Amino acid sequence: MNSAGAATTDVETLPSWVIYSCYFAIAWGTYLGGWRIVKTMGTKLTKLNTVSGSCASMGGAISLGLATLGGIPVSTTHTIAGAIAGSGAAHNVKRVRWDIASNLAVAWVLTIPASALIAAVFWWLGNKLL
Repeated sequence: MNSAGAATTDVETLPSWVIYSCYFAIAWGTYLGGWRIVKTMGTKLTKLNTVSGSCASMGGAISLGLATLGGIPVSTTHTIAGAIAGSGAAHNVKRVRWDIASNLAVAWVLTIPASALIAAVFWWLGNKLL
């Protein structure tokens, strides 16, 4: 950890195959599901116009910046989803599709333990095979 509380990694100590595997995994995940995220955020969660979209972008940017300054690890997707829901709710609470928002929240809660389990399996395989 550095003085700001953020984790630091010496990239030179990582094998290049690990770095490129991460690049590939992120790119592949974006290719497979990125369009669904954009569609859900842009049209299904709430209808945005120019003003509400700008307000959501600014709100997401400010909250992401404050979290970063505070050393709090947050997801950009979570931040902008909250800002979009807040922008829609500020116009009219009924304008937000809360069923979709709750599905997003459940998915976010499940993501952390699922990622931990997958990482543990790959760690175990890596130690057994390498």
